[in-house]
Amino acid sequence: MSIFMIGIDHNRASVDIRALFSFTKKAAGEAMLAVKEMDGVNGCVILSTCNRMEIWVSVRDGWDGGGEGLYGQLCAIKQVSGGPYRDHFVFRQGREAVGHLFYLTSGLKSQILGEDQILTQVKDALTLAREAFSTDGVLEVLFRMAVTAGKRIKTEVVFHRSDPSVIHQAIRTLKRQGFGVSGKKCMVIGNGEMGKMAAQTLEEAGGDVTVTIRQYRSGMVNIPQGCQRIDYGRRMELLPQCDLVVSATASPNLTLREELFQQIELSRPLILIDLAVPRDIEPDLGKWDGITLYDMDSFRESEAAPEREESFRQAESIVTEQMEEFYQWLEGRDIIPRIQKIQTEAVHDLDLRIHKVLQKTPMEEEDRRKLQQTIEKAAGKVVNKLIFGLRDDLDKDMFLECVAGLEKVYGDA
Repeated sequence: MSIFMIGIDHNRASVDIRALFSFTKKAAGEAMLAVKEMDGVNGCVILSTCNRMEIWVSVRDGWDGGGEGLYGQLCAIKQVSGGPYRDHFVFRQGREAVGHLFYLTSGLKSQILGEDQILTQVKDALTLAREAFSTDGVLEVLFRMAVTAGKRIKTEVVFHRSDPSVIHQAIRTLKRQGFGVSGKKCMVIGNGEMGKMAAQTLEEAGGDVTVTIRQYRSGMVNIPQGCQRIDYGRRMELLPQCDLVVSATASPNLTLREELFQQIELSRPLILIDLAVPRDIEPDLGKWDGITLYDMDSFRESEAAPEREESFRQAESIVTEQMEEFYQWLEGRDIIPRIQKIQTEAVHDLDLRIHKVLQKTPMEEEDRRKLQQTIEKAAGKVVNKLIFGLRDDLDKDMFLECVAGLEKVYGDA
């Protein structure tokens, strides 16, 4: 059994390239099933967020698909030519892949160091894979243990940061540039998880915030406290009065297009922030006079400051501990069938050696059968005690050598 992953993220590709390979929940479910149908693949989980898209698979030993096979399948699913984008992807397997997932889930690879939104996203990816029946035991345990590491870090490690999310980072960046949110008219397009976070953060920063609501949902959704609502179809009526507009939807269509702006007149400078992948806002709007456009990649945190190094080391220690626990489970999972085979063959050997003695022993046939079953059961326990006792007393490499030696006697019998 091996673990493979391929991925693309904000460090390797722009928003527009990442958008080509992003998945909605429905599309991710269909894609996971398509990947699982590949020969040799036991399970698949897809993680698709604004910053990254990753495909994870567990495969049978000797699988020859590799990263290139996964990449080819991805391109077929997305119906894109793979050639121009191959260099934007990273391929990992084995311990490198496992380590990446643990560090990622713990927020140690995020644009904002230590942010915990990725923790929820990894949990959601596993849940989606369960619902699609595309995961397997190995990926189930891998993702659950990675989430456990992330939860421990969230509760045990304090990261010295003032910006827990991208929208916080955006507000701070704008403030450095002389734009304060307090007292400004703000509109947030989208009322999903990202939209609600943006609206709440802007409201807490003192903004006058209005959230767009789809008309058919307007009577059954909640918006952050302190915010107003407006029907999505009337967003362009409100927009000329706004100083700042954030768009954060999961829609495959643009929410703000150039043609819509040709029908209105802007009376003040306007800041647009696009927090969606694929994009919500047509990029050419950034060329208009009086409009400043930012996207997901505009708010990158600089390298970790010195005061964060100790926090990173603490988090890394937790990650290492949880990874070791996963490896112990994985190695135990792989070796148990080998031990069971040794046990079966050893007991069978004992049966052959005592069979003639039992046959000559004067007793009822039923008693003889029960005695033989008792001896077999006891012999199995003795073999288990012997082998697992060795595991407890020897280091891993020496124990595996012992198992390999026993396999030469019984395992291949």
